[in-house]
Amino acid sequence: MSELNAFRREKDEFFGRHPQSPLTPEQKRGFVGLQYFPENDALRLEVQAEPLFDQQPIQMQTSTGGVQTYVRRARFKFQVEGQEAELTIYQNENGYFLPFVDSLAGKETYPAGRYLEPDSLPGNRFLVDFNLAYNPNCAYNEMWSCPITPAENRLKVPIRAGEKLFEHE
Repeated sequence: MSELNAFRREKDEFFGRHPQSPLTPEQKRGFVGLQYFPENDALRLEVQAEPLFDQQPIQMQTSTGGVQTYVRRARFKFQVEGQEAELTIYQNENGYFLPFVDSLAGKETYPAGRYLEPDSLPGNRFLVDFNLAYNPNCAYNEMWSCPITPAENRLKVPIRAGEKLFEHE
């Protein structure tokens, strides 16, 4: 079993059984696991990021009407299925944060976007593994507060990796 499959199995276990799962008790009753795209090596990227020097804090709106503060840290370009794409990496006291919406939003992926925490590498590089892209907790339960993906991270390309749209009764 791959490391990714083991990670997904542990996450399903947490969602289905743990008291801190974002699922409601009703959702847990019928829960058999999250839906994922197959592992996609083409979307496990080491990217060269262009540092952004405008380090003014920005306020990201949240799904419950609040705000969270981040700094725009770096921007990177990459290719998906032969198409150019570009994303911004943000940072706060918890580390690096990469929210994004892809062209499958609302059909195969969560309409408000998915999240990643890219790993910093030496020389303004990051490991961006879209296979680890996940839905925010508010995708499962509106009681959670989640940052809303900024317009600059809304892609016109599909990201066929990571978690799919959550289907529940």
